[in-house]
Amino acid sequence: MSEQDLSVPLESPGQARMDVLVGYLLLGGVMLSLLLLVAGLTWKWTITRQFGFDYPIVGMNFFEFVTNEIRIVMHGEFRPRVLVNGGIAVLMLTPYLRVLASVLYFAIGLKNWKYTVFTSIVLAILTYSLFLR
Repeated sequence: MSEQDLSVPLESPGQARMDVLVGYLLLGGVMLSLLLLVAGLTWKWTITRQFGFDYPIVGMNFFEFVTNEIRIVMHGEFRPRVLVNGGIAVLMLTPYLRVLASVLYFAIGLKNWKYTVFTSIVLAILTYSLFLR
């Protein structure tokens, strides 16, 4: 058996680029979320000396949650709650965008239809749970 037979196949350049993209997408999402959460909580603390927020979100799906916050900003009511909720929204969207990027990569980059179908099913379930439920 030759040394070449025992070697592990190297990643393709496309796979390496996708790994980097996904890594930066996840890191960027978590860091932006952290920044928004810390900024909102710090702002809330400086105003009220409390970290707590008291407002109902029961019965809202993710889409309603985000559009409600956009309406608040559009009415000129920018406050700590908007930053905290923005941080939560970014944190929730980060894995969604990761799955969306994977679907596009499997479909366009690799043309691997089996992985495209499986990942699309995951994307459909996430879409339903975030936006339609």
